[in-house]
Amino acid sequence: MENNERLEFLGDAVLELIATEFLFNKYPRKPEGELTAIRSALVRGKHLSKVAEQLKVFDLMFLSKGELQATGKAKGLTLANTLEAIIGAIYINSGISKAKSFINNNILKNIDEIMEEKLYIDAKSDFQEKVQEKYKETPSYKVQSETGPDHNKEFVCAVFVGKDLIEQGKGRSKNQAEQNAASKALKKLFGESIS
Repeated sequence: MENNERLEFLGDAVLELIATEFLFNKYPRKPEGELTAIRSALVRGKHLSKVAEQLKVFDLMFLSKGELQATGKAKGLTLANTLEAIIGAIYINSGISKAKSFINNNILKNIDEIMEEKLYIDAKSDFQEKVQEKYKETPSYKVQSETGPDHNKEFVCAVFVGKDLIEQGKGRSKNQAEQNAASKALKKLFGESIS
């Protein structure tokens, strides 16, 4: 059997187009940068895997033994990719209107939750904006350490303002470690945090 990667590629593009059009029409006064952040929250893997779980997609998948035992981030990524493949298949079999209907009914319907909980704001972007406004500097990030085997690495990243180390964060990826460092730095410098 073939894998789903080509369908994922197509589904990802269809999802991005439909989400972009939806946000463009729903928020006529929001600037492009904010719309991009909101779209990212709608189409990111974490949100898609949650939708795939609600649709019980995992029960319908043909998986290897290793994939069947996957948990956490690995399982979430598989679910998100499969949902994109489903969107690609719907598009090929039934056209854009059916794909749009599926996306509206299962993915875009969560827009209110994303907006209310501000899930579209990430710590790095928020921290950068606040630092640039207050200190006229752009924060920088440096990997402090990298431990563990390739399939299970842990990164420690530090965020700097100028030459000053503000905070450090840990994560399973560089981005996650940087986000955690930025979140801690937001709390330290500005008294606020983003979960």
